[in-house]
Amino acid sequence: MASAPPCAVVIFGASGDLAKRKLIPAIYDLVCEGLCDERSYFVGFSRSAMSDEEFRKEWRRGIEKFARSRPVDEGVWKRLEGRIYYAQADYGSCADYARVGKMLGELDEKHGVGGNRMYYLATPPEQFPVIIDELLPLHSEARGALRRIVIEKPFGRDLGSARGLNERLHRSFVEEQVYRIDHFLGKETVQNLMVMRFANSVFEPIWNTKYVDHVQITVAESLGVEGRGGYYDGAGALRDIVQNHLFQLMALAAMEPPVSLDAGSIRDEKVKVYRSIRGLRGAGVDDWAVRGQYGAGEWNGRKTEGYRSEKGVAGDSRTETFAAIKLFIDNWRWSGTPFYLRTGKMMAQKASEVVVRFRSPPQALFQKQCETPVYPNDLVIRVQPDEGISWRLNGKVPGGQLSIKPVALDFLYKTTFQKEPPDAYERLIHDAMAGDQTLFIRADEVEAAWAVIDPIEKAWAESKDGVEEYRPGSWGPKGAMLLIELDGRRWMHSSESPEPIIACSL
Repeated sequence: MASAPPCAVVIFGASGDLAKRKLIPAIYDLVCEGLCDERSYFVGFSRSAMSDEEFRKEWRRGIEKFARSRPVDEGVWKRLEGRIYYAQADYGSCADYARVGKMLGELDEKHGVGGNRMYYLATPPEQFPVIIDELLPLHSEARGALRRIVIEKPFGRDLGSARGLNERLHRSFVEEQVYRIDHFLGKETVQNLMVMRFANSVFEPIWNTKYVDHVQITVAESLGVEGRGGYYDGAGALRDIVQNHLFQLMALAAMEPPVSLDAGSIRDEKVKVYRSIRGLRGAGVDDWAVRGQYGAGEWNGRKTEGYRSEKGVAGDSRTETFAAIKLFIDNWRWSGTPFYLRTGKMMAQKASEVVVRFRSPPQALFQKQCETPVYPNDLVIRVQPDEGISWRLNGKVPGGQLSIKPVALDFLYKTTFQKEPPDAYERLIHDAMAGDQTLFIRADEVEAAWAVIDPIEKAWAESKDGVEEYRPGSWGPKGAMLLIELDGRRWMHSSESPEPIIACSL
């Protein structure tokens, strides 16, 4: 990648956990790779009292703990340190924004960035509206300069609030200046999903309902809410993960080939996927969606009294920590093929993956010799951990007896390219600075996704049924198993041992 143009990067919420763990280390790694212009400078905007020197020490600590390029390169740090500044300010104070605007004007002249600015909103979502409104005077200062805003998820909590946030953004920014971030899209394996599909002619002829039996997409976390109970209890798994991470993976797996690799063409095809999803309404939601909540138990050497005992969570909370849904994409490519999506906390292990199960081959050739059917082929795209792709085929076990066993052809990033994939935020921050919107979410895309989720949330809110409890360290509630097993299928996971050997008599 080429170095991004020079700009001022203003990080709102610069003293928060996201900035320390992800944004600051990613910027440092970009500087190490020569992908960040030497004139660019960085301003932390937060309510915490801190001097420039204290803020620089915070940056250093974050880099030492979380950066990919470690230990710290003293030469790189020396070049970066003098371009880090801090502004203590209140998110809703016009006077503070005016003061910061004057500061930015002086720093623009000092560093020669030409008035180019990127605002990164790494604050809690309730701060988004006030920051966007207050940014208008700063945003309109320099005529002809680049202006961009990066906004983290969650982007709204339903269709109405997402539309309202889009309207607010569009009063200050045009859509080409707005970068709605979902860090999953920055992961190498997610990007490779498009390359795998469209750069290999073997897949496109069989990537449809004629050959694909179903698709499973899983984003599982082995931890609980980890002190985020106050936020999480107002969101839940459906809003927190399904509407963004899972839907993005589904859209990339299901979309039609774009006419080109530009941002507009790719995002056009993703929007078509969301708009083709069969609508879910009222009481029928229970047949297509399952929710659960982890109970008391012990997992990974840690004890928990259950989700409702977490700090910040209501004692009678019905917020789901697990969600599974079955969707149908009613277009010519996928009509009749179910997509099963699931996510949960306190699951058996951390994993994010897409599993494409192909239809079983005709059994006529082996049915006289084998009582057990030949297993279908699976394509497993692992987003994390152990990023890579596994293609499960059937093969003959060496020997005189005809024994068939599933075998895996594995492609792993670490062993194939002999290097660790860059962190997702490195790619996304660079792209935002460079003006490439391909891996970001467009306004109509986020609204189309919420249009699918809203009926489920409404049905759950109106339901008198409780939330099914599941054991920490399991793969979710019984209802999730029934959701897929009543269709004659089962949840799969790439860490499972291959199917047993099928012994056939000759």
